[in-house]
Amino acid sequence: MSETAVTVPKWHAAGDWFDTCKCNVPCPCSFAQLPTYGECDGILAWHIREGRYGEVPLDGLNVLMLGAFVGNIWAEHSDSYAAVFLDERADDAQREALQMIFGGQAGSWPAEMVSMMGAEMRGMDFAPIEIDVADDLASWQAVIPGRVEASAKALTGPTTPEGARVQSTNLPGSETGPGQVATWGRSTADRADAFGFQWSREGQSSKHITFDWTGPN
Repeated sequence: MSETAVTVPKWHAAGDWFDTCKCNVPCPCSFAQLPTYGECDGILAWHIREGRYGEVPLDGLNVLMLGAFVGNIWAEHSDSYAAVFLDERADDAQREALQMIFGGQAGSWPAEMVSMMGAEMRGMDFAPIEIDVADDLASWQAVIPGRVEASAKALTGPTTPEGARVQSTNLPGSETGPGQVATWGRSTADRADAFGFQWSREGQSSKHITFDWTGPN
């Protein structure tokens, strides 16, 4: 039995993930291709609808990351940078659980992503993270007042049935792992000013993808 399996309790987290980024719609990174401009930066947000780390409940907690990288993140070892915000509402046990899961020490898909990206961390902070995802996936939003704002509306067009969503399955570069459903959108706000990350734009790619992780395996 691995050291991780011995020291990390059984845990589960499921919910909503979305991003807003620099790429054109649809973001090539989700198809395991080079980003539109050869490099990319953006905002990534997770809302845990239901979760438990051992006996520690995680329902309703949020995590947000700022990230930047050069080249195909799935195929190349290139410069990549990140900063993470954890939900300030979390108590001490929940904060430890979030750090273990999203830092990759608790196994499952986050551990694979951390190992794959190898990003240089610019910082970590506890902050008031507000995340809202419409029940019908018409829109999604994440805000850290004065520091980060990401929002998007679901993509639609002249041949999209009313109320239907533009979705993909079996993405070759799904940021939340295999077997999840992606809903495509276009950003209405994509702004960051924290830990040396700074940009302000709108109208570029965004996507919502469910996540469902179980660890420590």
